[in-house]
Amino acid sequence: MARKILCVAEKPSIAKSVSQHLSGGHVNTRSITGNPYIKNYEFDFNFGQPWGHSPVTMTSVLGHLTGQDFPSHYQVWRSCDPCSLFDAPIETGVHNDKKSIADNIAQQARYAKALFIWTDCDREGEHIGSEVRQAARKGNNAIEVKRAQFSNTERAHVIRAAQNPINLDERQVNAVAARIEMDLRLGAAFTRFQTLTLQTMGEEFQDRTISYGSCQFPTLGFVVDRYFRVKNFVPETFWSIKVMHQRDEMDVAFSWKRHRLFDRAATIVLFERCLTARLATVTKLQRKPTSKWRPLPLTTVELQKLGSMYLRMDSQRVMKIAEDLYNKGFISYPRTETDSFDRGMDLRNLVEKQVQDAAWGAHAQGLLNGRFKQPRGGRNNDQAHPPIHPVNYVLPSSLPDDDRRVYEFVVRRFLACCSEDAKGESTTVEIAYGDETFAANGLIVLERNYLDVYPYEKWTSSQPLPQFNLHEAFEPTEANITEGQTTAPGYLTEPELISLMDANGIGTDATMAEHISKIKEREYVMTQARSGTQSSATNNGGGRGGRGRTGGARGGLHVAAGSGGSVQQFIPTTLGVALIEGYDGMGLETSLGKPFLRKEMEIKMKEICTGRKSRNDMVHETLKQYREVFIRTRQQVEVLKAVGVRRFAKNSNGPTHDVLIIRC
Repeated sequence: MARKILCVAEKPSIAKSVSQHLSGGHVNTRSITGNPYIKNYEFDFNFGQPWGHSPVTMTSVLGHLTGQDFPSHYQVWRSCDPCSLFDAPIETGVHNDKKSIADNIAQQARYAKALFIWTDCDREGEHIGSEVRQAARKGNNAIEVKRAQFSNTERAHVIRAAQNPINLDERQVNAVAARIEMDLRLGAAFTRFQTLTLQTMGEEFQDRTISYGSCQFPTLGFVVDRYFRVKNFVPETFWSIKVMHQRDEMDVAFSWKRHRLFDRAATIVLFERCLTARLATVTKLQRKPTSKWRPLPLTTVELQKLGSMYLRMDSQRVMKIAEDLYNKGFISYPRTETDSFDRGMDLRNLVEKQVQDAAWGAHAQGLLNGRFKQPRGGRNNDQAHPPIHPVNYVLPSSLPDDDRRVYEFVVRRFLACCSEDAKGESTTVEIAYGDETFAANGLIVLERNYLDVYPYEKWTSSQPLPQFNLHEAFEPTEANITEGQTTAPGYLTEPELISLMDANGIGTDATMAEHISKIKEREYVMTQARSGTQSSATNNGGGRGGRGRTGGARGGLHVAAGSGGSVQQFIPTTLGVALIEGYDGMGLETSLGKPFLRKEMEIKMKEICTGRKSRNDMVHETLKQYREVFIRTRQQVEVLKAVGVRRFAKNSNGPTHDVLIIRC
């Protein structure tokens, strides 16, 4: 009997899809002992040289096969000093519920000449691939190991991946191994420390695990930071000058170039000079073409942010649906940092598959008829996957509602990328009135182009401006001083939180949704719907509190009609506020509630991936940093206790504004 090729995917759905493509539908399916979800698919396939036409067994795992933990002595919380967990030995073993899967791989490897790994092509998938390799070598230590490089389960792409395998990326394997060790040591040490410390403070903390995660706490810190900026906001009064002129039965509003002043007396002086001048003179007339750029190709971070903003789903739900659509072969791999398509990709073929749709098919046909444009290129390329795009057409009505909306968004985004920018004409009229400058702007949209297929963004014509002539003088119909007050920023929304995490290196595009979900599960934050139907961009900078001049919104993105729901905003619970306020109050140079330590860890993991740092060096340096923080935190633990007492005492006398305590 010819020696076979053993193929192992990361999940059963991928194993089934790949086996169907490689076998041409001629496959024998066998169940394995001990797990109802795992199947062995048997067929023949011609891999080309050097493996040629070979029998194949395709099977899968269910994510990670192995896990790490401390020896039993260290697992009893009060059996050791939490600080000892920074150096304690670590044991790695196959999860009890995965042993039948590992045994199946080992058994199949005995009769195989090569192992082809079909895990997802990202860091985590590379490490899972190394776990599969380890399991296979228990059955056949001499087995040759390769990995298939693929980003979707479209037939031609799968066959190409099978015939052009590459080696596992050991650097990525080591980066994930370092991260797993750090997460275990840091999570265990700080979780035990703060849980055992706070359990002595009252019934609110009894029988409750107060967990720590090196990504969770900075994520919580962003939420608490915004909460304090809202809570401590002090509105300020400002004054502005409004000029209006009526011409050709149109009211033209001129905006003051200074926008506003926080000095009433100065505003009055400038306004009186305007009135004294009486006449306003046109100093600038400009009419020019303008464009609204089509969007960049879709990345994971953008999918999560825009899914929350436009589709009103939390990021974890969006990613779960995207994974399902990928597993079914409808879209490409949904975990990517790349925002530019390789020019070698046949994008027109992908567009052609969408022609049959009743809603966007006509636009797709228009692209094929000569309106196709190569998508814009962004600055990011993870060298592993293309941007997220549709791979195959599926009738939207055949999908569950949420799946349909995510699939539709991916398709419309892709078609928008392949379309022309929207084109228009802008008109600007500037006038000098006294010593001040005012301006009026008009917009006429001439060609909607990508906006025809991408209803999530709006760009509409304003009322046209009447005719003005350069250097003409006229007496404004109306001039007034207006008074207003600055408004507080809103609580942090999920799109804003994801943007902050991305900018500060907290987690990866693949894990951000999990970290957000975790702080909700831990009851460190609660969510509520933000009123209104659009999310405004707010200033994310600055420290806690602040005055009105740094707050307030500056524009925002329109939401597609019919999307329903509201953007969710995060409000910290009493416990969440107490934890961040307590750690920040210790005055540490690197507070656990700030992103700096975790951001540095992410940078070091990337250095492992590029070969600039070894796994051992990264682990040693990171443990040294966190151990120093742990020691100083324990020395100043009374600060954390004092904040907890104050916060919960305040809550017992009546809930603090917008803070909720949730007990187990």
